[in-house]
Amino acid sequence: MDLIHIHEDDNVALCRAQLPAGSLVNWRGSMLELQTAVPAMHKVAVRDIACGSPVLKYGQIIGFASRDIAAGEHVHEHNMGVGTHKPDYAFCSQIPPTDYVDGDARASFQGYRRASGRTGTRNFLAIVSTVNCSVTVGRAIAAHFHNSGMLRDFPNVDGVVALGHDSGCGMSTNDEGYRLLMRTLHGYIGHPNFAGVLLIGLGCEAMQVGSLLRECGLETGPLFQTLTIQGAGGTRAAVEAGVEKLTAMLPAANACVREAVPASELTLAVQCGGSDAYSGITANSALGAAADLLVRHGGTVIYSETPEIYGAEHLLTRRAVSPQVAQKLVDRVHWWEHYTEINGVALNNNPSPGNKAGGLTTIAEKSLGAQAKGGTTALQDVYLYAERVRSKGLVFMDSPGFDPVSVTGQIASGASVVCFTTGRGSAFGSKPVPCIKLASNSQLFERMREDMDIDCGGILDGDYSVAECGEMIFQRILAIASGERSASEQLDYGDNEFAPWRIGAVI
Repeated sequence: MDLIHIHEDDNVALCRAQLPAGSLVNWRGSMLELQTAVPAMHKVAVRDIACGSPVLKYGQIIGFASRDIAAGEHVHEHNMGVGTHKPDYAFCSQIPPTDYVDGDARASFQGYRRASGRTGTRNFLAIVSTVNCSVTVGRAIAAHFHNSGMLRDFPNVDGVVALGHDSGCGMSTNDEGYRLLMRTLHGYIGHPNFAGVLLIGLGCEAMQVGSLLRECGLETGPLFQTLTIQGAGGTRAAVEAGVEKLTAMLPAANACVREAVPASELTLAVQCGGSDAYSGITANSALGAAADLLVRHGGTVIYSETPEIYGAEHLLTRRAVSPQVAQKLVDRVHWWEHYTEINGVALNNNPSPGNKAGGLTTIAEKSLGAQAKGGTTALQDVYLYAERVRSKGLVFMDSPGFDPVSVTGQIASGASVVCFTTGRGSAFGSKPVPCIKLASNSQLFERMREDMDIDCGGILDGDYSVAECGEMIFQRILAIASGERSASEQLDYGDNEFAPWRIGAVI
């Protein structure tokens, strides 16, 4: 049984199958005897590691031995910890050049050009609630269109989606939590995957409809309407008014048609959830190769999940295009250190139970595998959560690692396609943006075939290289951006995954 040894400097390797103590594994042409049982995908020491010495994977420090570890021993929580290690940020020391594809040779897809100048990959109508109090009315309006069958007469409309959340009131109107929610709502209202939007409030909440319009510079029109439940005369009257307003939008939404547009108009969100030890060397690496291709074709890639770059942020600061961009990333990491401390949480207390079962021990190990999905191009800029992304190339958007919250922010920032890697089997979708699911191992792909779009596990077996898998992902991105439905869309995920990041006191 061969081990997977990722970097020549690594003192651990991955065991591909669950093996008992005494098993012999092929290690650089000789046989290494396992001193302990090792679960599949978990680490085994390939040489002795003294107590307090660094454990190396990906050629980077992922933790420190908490006792002496002999070659052939299982390496995990019982003999390894986070320790203290401050990486060298080395701002802008490794900025890679980008080999852009010539304009005439750039890939294209079939998208919806909007009056705003942006391009959509889907054609939904939206009901956006300013506050939790208006969510029930929003969902009742959406249900009318789903249940009546009237959308059959408007085949170019992908559906009516009601975006509800649990905030909008009981909050200060002058703090970061309020501004964050406003940015999120603003980003969805103007998203190019919506042909029309109905904004619904209660009438007395903190996040007032009028305030949102005024502070975001929004104006109503035929394809952007508002109402409040109190102003409409109550729940039933508000539902009737909402149905009427959206019905009036349907002909114009149905008149939207796809046309050929360059891939430079795409904004891709990269995300991972339910990771395992293979994620960093299969799905994340292949997604990173696809991200690099999109950047070469002039597109934009949004990488996020700040707590899950912790321990690997130095790999991004080194390829930041300027010291200012690098410092913006470090500032967000420091914000998270403070934020988690005041809330009694350790930022390095990450991998989830599922991650740990999949062989990941520390946040640094998880982060080093996760960062691969951002590719290898230069870091162009760093954005706040749900802040509109205006740069081309690879950018970073600050967010929690919780997938629904992170993807909500990426979509608000402008993502029109999501690629989501998983090694354990995350169930996820993201209306109004198609989500492409990438399995890190073939066993998962076969077990949850209806939920997965691409099997990246063939990289382990030599069926295809990381670059070849990246090309497959890139071509699938173009196809799904052009209207092909992803697995999560076919399962109708996305109605319940709108989850704006909620910070600040509930008062």
